[in-house]
Amino acid sequence: MDSDPPFRQTYKTLFDKTSEETCNEVVTVEECELPLVDLGRLNLDESEMEECKREIAIASQEWGFFQVINHGISRDILEKLREEQVKVFRQPFDTKSKEERFPAGSYRWGTPSATCLKQLSWSEAFHIPMTDISDSGAFSSLSSTMEQFATTVAGLAKKLAGILAEKLGQKTTFFEENCLPSACYLRMNRYPPCPFSLEVHGLMPHTDSDFLTILHQDEVGGLQLVKDEKWISVKPNPEALIINIGDLFQAWSNEVYKSVQHRVVTNPTMERFSTAYFFCPSYDTVIQNSEPSIYRKFSFREYRQQVQEDVQKLGHKVGLPRFLLSH
Repeated sequence: MDSDPPFRQTYKTLFDKTSEETCNEVVTVEECELPLVDLGRLNLDESEMEECKREIAIASQEWGFFQVINHGISRDILEKLREEQVKVFRQPFDTKSKEERFPAGSYRWGTPSATCLKQLSWSEAFHIPMTDISDSGAFSSLSSTMEQFATTVAGLAKKLAGILAEKLGQKTTFFEENCLPSACYLRMNRYPPCPFSLEVHGLMPHTDSDFLTILHQDEVGGLQLVKDEKWISVKPNPEALIINIGDLFQAWSNEVYKSVQHRVVTNPTMERFSTAYFFCPSYDTVIQNSEPSIYRKFSFREYRQQVQEDVQKLGHKVGLPRFLLSH
């Protein structure tokens, strides 16, 4: 298909290096449903509201992932976003990869730093800062839909972060003050069908470098996460949004909340779409918590720079272990 990035040609040397013995390994991964939280209960009586908050905190501690319904983002917005997203990604590769169609550098695909197949992500994305969404006039219908989605999902992120801070006994105003729209971004993802689905990830295993990620995915499936030291597959729920804890929240909470490894597996015949909202602070925001702390104090800028350096040198992210006081 014209719309697919030229993965095979661009990463030919990586495919040529892979021996046939590594291509036939099949790993069975159990499918399960994430903890489901009905946010409508936050509008009920105090006991229901407190129980809802408790469920959010427990899921963040035990899973690092949960899903929410009655989240305040209309089905119309979600369906329109998916419809516009499909249109953009179905364009010819040469068209959508031109920088002027979106802010410069927003279109990304594959893994330029990959040195072996396990580091290659068979996916493409538009990575768009919140402040640039209204400027993407080349796709005015998409831009309008993204703005509606981004505005409502930003409010949801602040609400959830505030609940998690409250359960720690911390200031809930921290996120209002530091996680401004100018620091957050959307990432629209497409995972093309992959004929090498046993060898290549759609998105290689990683943790997110933010406070919270809110994900809207289709019903194809492919998201997997680590629970009790084994990979499990997340069963899609069309009514729910998926929330996961990022590295900054793990550090800020002194490891009360967990940022867990997750990945996307490829599908040999079906494409998959998703949209993620990343709830980030400004680069100058300092991440610290009460004593005794597991992590040293660091800024978000310092964290991002360290991650980028590690990816360039090692081909993968190291992340929070770099910032342990015992490191």
